Formats: sequence, structure tokens, C-alpha cells
Amino acid sequence: LRMSSFPVQHWNFGIGPITCHAWNKDRTCIAVSPSSNEIHIFHWEQGQWKLTHLLKEHDLPVTGLDWAPNTNRIVSCSQDKSAYVWTFDGTNWKPELVLVRINRAATCVKWSPLENKFAVGSSEKLVSVCYYGRENDWWISKQIKKPLRSTVTCIDWHPDNIILAVGACDMKTRVFSAYVKEVDEKPTPNPWGMKMPFGTLLCEVKNLGWVHHVAFSPSGCRLIYVDHGSSICLIDTNHSLDEPIVLNTPFLPFTSVQWITENSVIAAVREFQGHDSTPMLFMYTNETLKFVTKLDIPSEQKSTNTNSAMQKFRNIDRNAASEALNIKLKTLHQNAIMQILPHSGRQQNIQKFTTCGIDGLIALWDIKVCF
Repeated sequence: LRMSSFPVQHWNFGIGPITCHAWNKDRTCIAVSPSSNEIHIFHWEQGQWKLTHLLKEHDLPVTGLDWAPNTNRIVSCSQDKSAYVWTFDGTNWKPELVLVRINRAATCVKWSPLENKFAVGSSEKLVSVCYYGRENDWWISKQIKKPLRSTVTCIDWHPDNIILAVGACDMKTRVFSAYVKEVDEKPTPNPWGMKMPFGTLLCEVKNLGWVHHVAFSPSGCRLIYVDHGSSICLIDTNHSLDEPIVLNTPFLPFTSVQWITENSVIAAVREFQGHDSTPMLFMYTNETLKFVTKLDIPSEQKSTNTNSAMQKFRNIDRNAASEALNIKLKTLHQNAIMQILPHSGRQQNIQKFTTCGIDGLIALWDIKVCF
């Protein structure tokens, strides 16, 4: 698993489609799930990735991974309705079962910024906010249910460790208070709301499709999200909590979105028959979202003649011959990108980010090189 020589560093771990991945604090270890019940942990040694641990506690495919950088704990969730907190004892990763209290598949999981709790989304139309109960010596949970009406697809924490954004299949994006008095300090008023009892609905907006991904900006004053209607939307607390800023795009639906500065985001689109398997850059200026560029389209493809397709058919007809079909795509990823994660730089100025995809690749994108 050596680093490739392609301008964008990328690795193929040889384990099949990768649906989710997570980095440790110094980026020397990576946890990935190959669309199965297994979690593979690789360590960077002597210029290549080496498999060091294989975690098999789950019974069904893993749907979410997150690695807490400071406490060095991994949290995972699965279609088997369970979540585990993994702690490294110096030799092995020990699992601790979490009392998630769900009867259907878990769909996503994420640590809070202070790493003292995490949220688990599920297809039971609820979010479990989990924390460590010292009295019981057990990971326990509180649940946010109303007014969720369908499967929770994505979650993200506000930098204040209290507010939680939730996207769901009922075509709505919501922002809740996830204040847990057992582990959190009393919250102060902020642009999202004044009162913060657990489960308080702070914001709710309707979308054109079910929500694929949500993400708070570094300041926490903005929330970006992408839905199945091929739109990218933004809620700016300085603008309105009720009227999102919407950019309808000609692309296929986006699967993931990540802030790289307070005013710019990277989004990954769902690939179909070889189109758009590339990260895309969007900017937010003057209360408007704008598409900037695709990051890895070869230069010769950026100025394609609009008549090239018609000319090709004319040539085929004229020569009474057919050309061999080239199924290799022009982009680095050969199939859908499933997740984007920050890799290097400050939270307000991400320098590098990684993507994982159904093609089995992990790609490391340097923003300076891409431009």
C-alpha cells in the first residue's frame, strides 16, 4: 500500500469499497470500513500503510466511524443497531458496548468537539446522544425524537459542544439543543437560540429531497447541507434561520460537504455512469453561494468542444466502424465519493482533505496543488 505517483496522493487498501474512514490525531493511523461488519486500522510505516488491527465486534455492515483526536477513542455504529466505543490499551482495541436504545439500524455517528459525548443517528426516527454515566460505569444515552419523522441520515456538532444539526429522509434539516447536564456546563445564549433544554428545536427548514450531509462552519454561525435534489444550501444566522440560501446545481446529488474556510466548502457528488466523481469547490460571498470549480478535471477536458460528441458519431457513421469503449474515467475516483474529512491545517483554514469512495480509494487532496 505505497503512495502513488499521481499528482493527488491516493491509496488502494485492496479491501473493496470504502464507505467511511477516520483519522487519528497525528494522521499516522486510519480506520476504514469496507462496507462490511469489519473495521480495518492501518498504520503508516516506512512509506506504506500496514494493517495493524482488525475489529469484528459488529454483526452487520458498519455505517459510521469517528476517531476522537485527544482521547484517542474510536466510536462506531452499524446496521446491527449497536454502537461501540473502542479504547486502545497499548496492544489491542477494547470495545465497550453503548446503550443506544434503538431497534433499527444506526446510520451515522460523531463525537462532540470536547469528546465527552457523541451522537448516533438511526432509522428509528431519532438521535441518541450518548455519554458516559459514571454512576453506572456505562455509556448511556438520551434521545431526540420529535419532530423527526423519518430515518436520520447525517449529524454534525456545533463548535460549542451543545448544538446538533440533523438531516433526515423527511426532507428537512433541523438544529437541536443536545445539552446534557451530566457532562456539559450550562450553555449561554447564541445566534441559534436563547434557551437550551435538551431536545429543544432551534431551527427547521424544508428541502427538495432527503438530506445527505450537514456541516457547521468553523465559527458555528453557518450551517451547510446537501440534499437529494442536487442542491447545496446554507443557513446563515446573520441572515435568517427560516430562509436558507439555496444553490440548485446541474450536477447529480452531493454525498458529502466540508468547510475548508469560513466562506468556502468542498462538496462531493454522487457518481453515475462515469460523471462527476470529483470534489467541487463552492464559495459563499454577499449572501450568495457560487460554484467555483471541479478539483481534478484534466486541463484538456475543461475546454471540450461542444460539438465533439456529434462529430464522433459522424465519423463513426462515415467510416462504418465503431470505436472501442474506454471505461476508465478522467477523474481520480472511478466511482462515487462517499465521505470528505479534513486532514491538515487549522479548522478555519483547511490545507488538505481526504475522500473515500466505492472504488476503494482513499485520496489526499492538497488544496494549493489543486489550484
